[in-house]
Amino acid sequence: MGDLVSSLTGGEVLHLTADVSHARRGALRHAFRYRVDYLLLSPEVVRPQGLFRLGRMGLFSFHQPDHGGRRKAGEGAAWAWAALEQAGLTRDDTMTLALMVQPRFLGFWFNPVSFWMVLRGPDLLAVIAEVNNTFGQRHSYLCHHDGFAPIRPEDRLSTEKLFHVSPFQDVAGGYEFRFTVNNDRVAILIRQINGAEGLVATLQAIPRTLRQPALLAAALRRPGGALRIVALIYWQALRLRLKGAAYRRLPVPPNEEIS
Repeated sequence: MGDLVSSLTGGEVLHLTADVSHARRGALRHAFRYRVDYLLLSPEVVRPQGLFRLGRMGLFSFHQPDHGGRRKAGEGAAWAWAALEQAGLTRDDTMTLALMVQPRFLGFWFNPVSFWMVLRGPDLLAVIAEVNNTFGQRHSYLCHHDGFAPIRPEDRLSTEKLFHVSPFQDVAGGYEFRFTVNNDRVAILIRQINGAEGLVATLQAIPRTLRQPALLAAALRRPGGALRIVALIYWQALRLRLKGAAYRRLPVPPNEEIS
């Protein structure tokens, strides 16, 4: 693969076979690791490619309304730019808006977390972590430095936890994010800290130009796509319940769409 930004602005889709891990901290320990297929694309210029479709049924597909704003009624890239501009980002032609997302599989959609990214050449200026839970709710966390200075791999960006994700964890404490996004590697670390309790989640992948054989291999090796992810979430929930984890009732979601 050549330059990441040039590929995205040319309408290409990058395929990331990501190693994803979760490890629960505190009195009750629990951990797992899976491989998950993500796509990295620029929603404003992305092109369909073979088994990958845009806005219609396919083995894998991307639909703008799945993302950006209200769940099931998203506004896609327009929402992301509006949120970034409201936060103080002055948009210009040197910036590329990218979205790292799990695609629909045979029309089925679910994304525990997707990442909107603003890139200027090799620099990462901002990230919106778009979080969905299995209760039909969504909330997004905006990560950036003052003045939208470039985010370096060693930087730690913090925010308060406001959104209910797991029924086995309180909506309390905060998140710490770290991002590496370049031609050779995409790595994301999310640390949820609530005193001695919390969670560490990691994602690591090599971005590669999307190839049809790789898409077909993903469908065969990890059948079900997003449906597989939902099944794994419920499987891990069952394992936690059998370990004695206490169940929390669904709280009222935050009023704000983004924090």
